[in-house]
Amino acid sequence: MHIPDSFIPITQGAVYWVIALVFIVLALRWVKNEMSEEKVPLVAVLAAGVFALQAFNLPVTMGTSGHLVGGALVAIVLGSPFAAIFVLSLVLIVQGVLFGDGGITVMGTNIINMGVIGGFVGYYGYHGLLSVTRNIYASAAGAAWLACLIPALCAAIELAIAGTFPLVPGMISMGIYHALIGLIEAGITAVVLGLIVNSRPDILDHPTGAPS
Repeated sequence: MHIPDSFIPITQGAVYWVIALVFIVLALRWVKNEMSEEKVPLVAVLAAGVFALQAFNLPVTMGTSGHLVGGALVAIVLGSPFAAIFVLSLVLIVQGVLFGDGGITVMGTNIINMGVIGGFVGYYGYHGLLSVTRNIYASAAGAAWLACLIPALCAAIELAIAGTFPLVPGMISMGIYHALIGLIEAGITAVVLGLIVNSRPDILDHPTGAPS
């Protein structure tokens, strides 16, 4: 899902950068208002975990790749989609600048897909499913699956707008791969959340899923 520089024109990449910067500013406001000293180690651990999860790239047809995202897990554990934007932005910047994984001119696009869309889908998908299932693990798994699939479909649409590859084949390819990858992400998210609830429920914003 890491889009490289050559896949989107610089003018379109600039538009995505502007949108991403708006959400980054909002995420930094969350950091200022919500992130206490107790949360700093947790944020660091989550960022390292997301970095590790995204290191396993699977090639997808037409030159792009598929991988786990981690946005839902961060948003659920820290209790905000803006937390996911903050953590994913840090991860994507390090990956793009130091490891060449994802382009620089299109980094705004990647932040929007994995951080913004993944974070909001993960957070609100979790709470929406929780109101139906009343089970935090099933809700977290479902939200993580959606937060892996939907950003991938959005990336396919962006690449189609850029003229990189046709819309329908791109959405089918990205959709199938990430629907399968999302099953792995769903399982990991539910397991990690379970480990946290059983060992350190105090670090969760609201471990039972109830509004704080």
